[in-house]
Amino acid sequence: MTTPTPAPFPPPAPARVIDPAGAVFGIGVPVLAAAAGIALTYMLEPRLPAQIATHWSGDGGTPDGFMSPTSSAWMVALILLLVGGGCCAIAALAQAQLIMRRMMLLVGLVVVGLILAVEVAMIVGQLDATSVVDTPLPTTAIGVGAALGAVVGLLGASLLRDHRVRTVATEPPATVLPRGAVELPITDQVGMSAGGLAGVALVVATPAIGVSYLAGAWWPLALFLPAVLLLVTLLQFRVVVDADSIRVQNLGMSAIEYGTDEVLGAEVDEVRPFQDFGGWGLKTKGRGNYGVVTRTGPAVVVTFACGHRLTVTTPKAEEIAGALNTLADRRFARS
Repeated sequence: MTTPTPAPFPPPAPARVIDPAGAVFGIGVPVLAAAAGIALTYMLEPRLPAQIATHWSGDGGTPDGFMSPTSSAWMVALILLLVGGGCCAIAALAQAQLIMRRMMLLVGLVVVGLILAVEVAMIVGQLDATSVVDTPLPTTAIGVGAALGAVVGLLGASLLRDHRVRTVATEPPATVLPRGAVELPITDQVGMSAGGLAGVALVVATPAIGVSYLAGAWWPLALFLPAVLLLVTLLQFRVVVDADSIRVQNLGMSAIEYGTDEVLGAEVDEVRPFQDFGGWGLKTKGRGNYGVVTRTGPAVVVTFACGHRLTVTTPKAEEIAGALNTLADRRFARS
């Protein structure tokens, strides 16, 4: 009896260069924000003084810098595009690491929202003004703009997709690797303890508190707190293994995802975050070698057919490794 030849694996889809959602949110939104600031300024220029306040002293109380409205608009637009747009433009690069694209988009759009909100508040606050020497710093706009930018950034981040080319494994895992019962899905919350997160947040927030105290104003906190929240979220992950994939989620979204048919093998190792990866959180140790390391102890180390390697510290390392290898065995047994 002739053994039928297994059907060949489908060829990989062509690599996408640009992520459409990344282009819209990472490039289109900053450009529109910059254009909106310029358009608003030109529209309201007849009602603005020849020179408007554009800079305030350290305590946020007294203007000490002035420019013409149009010069200010173009300068702000340039800063917005270079700083905010420069951060989030990477979201458009489809082959870049997904979580990096998401984080940079979120940071960039927070900056874009903050700058645009301050510019709008600065312009509106000086309409029909006869004197601008006592114009207050628009501190409320700082917090409002950062919050709105974060909302748009989260929306854009949720629409980004991983467009890397997937490589299907063509051989089963080595027999020496662990196997086990497959009860899916396997999930685990991996990350620092609440106490550890509070300690990290306090360390990062301390400079902002000091600056606010010295400045006698609260507005520096609006600049630092988003960074604190971002850092804390980068230390909290959820690993999920099901019949189709192994994925690491962050902010409720898949940050790293590989299909179970890409698994070349999974093993268990002992990992020390600082010694092995240089710190906690999502780490990269060379090209294609990723680690989600948030504690010292057992970790599942998964190697994929594309050459990538993923290390996740979790008490369920043995269970996850056994399940992934067994799923791979079953796939080849059906071939």
